[in-house]
Amino acid sequence: MLIGIVGKPSCGKSTFLNALTMVGAKVGDYPFTTINPNRGTAYVRSPCVCKEHGVSDNPKNSRCEDGIRFLPVQFLDVAGLVPGASEGRGLGNKFLDDLRQADVLIHVVDASGSLDAEGNQVDKGSWDPIADVKFLEEEIDAWIYAIIQRDYVMMKKKASAEKLKLSVLLHEKLTGLAIKRYIVEESVREVGIIDDDTSTWDDKLKELVTTIRKKAKPIVIVANKIDQPAAHNKYLQMKEKLDAEVFPVSALAEVFLRSEHENNTISYLIGESTFEIIDKEKLGSNKEALLQKIKIDLLEKYESTGVQDVLDYVVFKLLDMIVAYPVEDISKLTDKSGNVLPDAFLVPKGTTAIDFAAKIHTDFAANFIHGQLAPSGRRVGADYELENNDILKIVSATK
Repeated sequence: MLIGIVGKPSCGKSTFLNALTMVGAKVGDYPFTTINPNRGTAYVRSPCVCKEHGVSDNPKNSRCEDGIRFLPVQFLDVAGLVPGASEGRGLGNKFLDDLRQADVLIHVVDASGSLDAEGNQVDKGSWDPIADVKFLEEEIDAWIYAIIQRDYVMMKKKASAEKLKLSVLLHEKLTGLAIKRYIVEESVREVGIIDDDTSTWDDKLKELVTTIRKKAKPIVIVANKIDQPAAHNKYLQMKEKLDAEVFPVSALAEVFLRSEHENNTISYLIGESTFEIIDKEKLGSNKEALLQKIKIDLLEKYESTGVQDVLDYVVFKLLDMIVAYPVEDISKLTDKSGNVLPDAFLVPKGTTAIDFAAKIHTDFAANFIHGQLAPSGRRVGADYELENNDILKIVSATK
């Protein structure tokens, strides 16, 4: 699972990545601060099973805070996109190539309306962020369309000569974009193309590309800088007019809160609507005033900075992931070394016991015997579909 962070230059992509991961990505108020993609690991929240089973866990691949398990998710922040990127303007070709493997795109938009299409400063509120959303969708569509067009004539000839379906040929062409075959097949049906009739392809090809993009690279909108003047009204307009989920966010406020938490001046739990000042002297009056502004203009109004809400939505709603825990001892909920609930994995809903075994180790899947649910001890077969918060022991012939 890889989530791409996209948007025009200077809109706050790298700050949003920092807010999620605190990796210290370079940020600035000028176009193309990001040239090479920044990678980072964020943590999505899920209620841990430790409290339910009355144990104190010691996680290895994740962390647990007060009964909330934080699970790692990989992010990629790429260079800013400008109009004409699909034709090579700006860092467009690099931007698009960097996104090939992304499962979801988070589009960070400057909701304050203070940046033009190129990411240059303009009067606050003078730019319509809806235009940014439209152009990004159009550029990604143009990129995918151009990939198809390179061999489209030959594709049609091959289909006619060998009686092949469009969905099969398109999947082969788009496999480098991590687009699954079933998505192409569904999209072909939805737009009304007859899969094995080349005469129906041309007129609906662009519509087909848009449909594939919506399914294969779904986009979530981050209305960033929501605490700036004019941003709230722009956010409401986006919610009303866009066919996408829109989240009010202040990435900079989240970075500040998390930094002060690490400095031990405040107590702040990621994603929460409150904080507590614990060292006024170390904090200082200027930062205390800023915290008060964040509390009134952001946390009380929107109930959070919005950063963690975006991540939770993408992972659990859009990608439909669940959490599963592998163990060796089903009575103690431990691994071979005695660690209690050491690992928690995000897996797609519909993952089977043998799929889960393969995620832990390929040998476990190759030599799978059965699974055993903890703490009940109930045996399950290879085709058992995991439920959220299942604790499972994999029994295999592997020593």
